Amino acid sequence: MIRGLRLSGVQLLCFAVSAGLFALPLVYLLLQAFKTYPSFLKDPTGLPHPWTLSNFSAAWSQGDFGTEMVNSLLYAVVPDVLTLILGVFLAFPISRGWFRRSNLLYGFFVFSGFLPAGLIPLFGEAQKLGLYDNQVGYLILTSLTGAGFFFFVGYIKTIPRELDEAAAMDGCGYFRFVFTIILPQMKPALATFAIFGFVASWNNLILPLIMLSDSTLWPVTRGLYGFFGEHTTQWPLIAAATVIVAAPILVVFAVLQRHLVEGVAGGAATGSAGVGNAPAAAVAAEE
Repeated sequence: MIRGLRLSGVQLLCFAVSAGLFALPLVYLLLQAFKTYPSFLKDPTGLPHPWTLSNFSAAWSQGDFGTEMVNSLLYAVVPDVLTLILGVFLAFPISRGWFRRSNLLYGFFVFSGFLPAGLIPLFGEAQKLGLYDNQVGYLILTSLTGAGFFFFVGYIKTIPRELDEAAAMDGCGYFRFVFTIILPQMKPALATFAIFGFVASWNNLILPLIMLSDSTLWPVTRGLYGFFGEHTTQWPLIAAATVIVAAPILVVFAVLQRHLVEGVAGGAATGSAGVGNAPAAAVAAEE
C-alpha cells in the first residue's frame, strides 16, 4: 500500500461498490454451502437456517475428491513447472538476440499463440500417439505449450546484460548461469505465471472431458461436473463442492500474491518492445 495516499469520498464509494460487487457472488456461494436442501428451497437468498457442515463431507465423498485432488495437483503442477523451465530457456536466448533471426522467431511464437486449438485433430493425434486416456499422455498434451514465452521475453529484457558478461568472464556455464542468476532475478515473473498457469490447469474442464474417459484419472473439475443432474440438482451440495475445488487456488494465490503485481508490471513494461538485435557476450560452455 502506498503511504500517504488519500482517497476522496467518491473514490472510496466507488471502491466500496466495486468490492461489494466482486464479493457478493462469493458470499452467496459460501452461504449456500452451509444450507440444508429444504432450507435452500424455502429461502434461496436468505441466511442458512440451520447452519450445517454436512454438505462438505457429502460433497467430498460423493465427488471422490480425495483421488481427484491428487490428479488435479499432478495435472496443474507438472505442466506448470515444465512450462516455466522450457519458457525461460527459450525466452532467454531470443530476448538476448543470440540468433540471427531472433525477431522473426519471436514473432512466429507470438503469432502461434493466437491460433485456435482444434480439439478434434488433437483428439485424433492423441489416439494415434497413445496419449489418450492416460496420465502421462495428458501431462504431455498440457505441457507442450508456448504460454509464458512472450511474458518471459519482456521480463528478461529488464535484466542487465552486464550479468551475462560477468558470468562469462568468471567461467560460469550456461545452465548454471540460468539457474543461479537468471531464475532468481525472475522470481516475480515466475510466480505470476505460476499462478496463472496453475489456475488455468486446475480449472480446465474441456480437455479432461475429451482426453480422459477413465474415472480414476479425472480431475476435480470433472468430478464437480458430475454433481449436475439431468432432472434435479442439489445446489447446496454443489456450492460446498465448489468451495472445496476453489480452496487450493486460494492457497496458491495467498502464498504467491506478493510477487503478482511486481511480475505483471515487469513483464508488461517491455513485453511489446520486441527482441534486441545486439548480441550479448557468449556464456562459456560447461566443462
